[in-house]
Amino acid sequence: MESYALLLGATLSAGTVLALAALGLLINEKAGIVNLGAEGMMLCAAIAGFAAVVHTGSTWLGFAAGMGAGALLAAIFGLLVIWLNTNQYATGLALSLFGAGFSAFLGLGYVQAKLPELPKYAIPGLADLPVVGPALFTLHPLVYGAVVLAIAMVWFLYRTRAGLVLRAVGESPSSAHALGYPVRRIRLMAVVFGGAMCGLAGAYISTVYTPLWVEGMVSGRGWIALALTTFATWRPARVLLGAYLFGGVTMLQFHLQATGLQVPSQVLSMLPYLATIVVLVLISRNPTWIRANMPASLGKPFYPGS
Repeated sequence: MESYALLLGATLSAGTVLALAALGLLINEKAGIVNLGAEGMMLCAAIAGFAAVVHTGSTWLGFAAGMGAGALLAAIFGLLVIWLNTNQYATGLALSLFGAGFSAFLGLGYVQAKLPELPKYAIPGLADLPVVGPALFTLHPLVYGAVVLAIAMVWFLYRTRAGLVLRAVGESPSSAHALGYPVRRIRLMAVVFGGAMCGLAGAYISTVYTPLWVEGMVSGRGWIALALTTFATWRPARVLLGAYLFGGVTMLQFHLQATGLQVPSQVLSMLPYLATIVVLVLISRNPTWIRANMPASLGKPFYPGS
């Protein structure tokens, strides 16, 4: 029983990375912008956050540095695709490739660096519960913060005027522009927010989840986060559930190895990515359902006055 409780705690921690990035990308896509540069942004944020913690000793400053790096790269992406109308898919792929190479270059001096020991966190009262207490209520505050963020996004998107405007921009930018809303500025703010969330996820990986720097350590999580938005049909609560599902698949490989299951480690390492492909294939069998939930202007440029 205790081993399953620990597996659940590890699943929540692993799913937090995907949840933070996917929730940010969901806001992008609700505004009609597809950013395929999530992997590159997360890598640059990972080294920025790691370097900040090495030099300051503060994990929270590392998070701030990661969010700043992600937001900056997203702002550059936004200027290119929103104001210059470059192709969103090509620009996003370029950003992903740039982030992979640039983070590897910046991280050369940090490969052997060590971070200070993380403080111990515990929710008073709940952490003392038998079995589940140590597994579920001694996690990093950002794990619980991801749940709060998902709830806040549901309220923002479906209960506030600003959320309604954001969704209107994603559904029909021409109509929103005709009503006097600054479509380009709204889209840019959404893109920057998405970049900041990807940055927070990247910094979380390098400073808390796996407190070290290794080239390419994001390991495809940016692509999985992109797939999660489609898997969740652009709903924050479903994004959170999907993130924990994929996080559980990721941690399952270690649990199976610990039980002595004789399966090649390479096969177990494939599980999260195989699960991503299977889920996308199953969802894609019903394109009408996808189109009914997808923002109508997703991936399309906006030309004011057209």
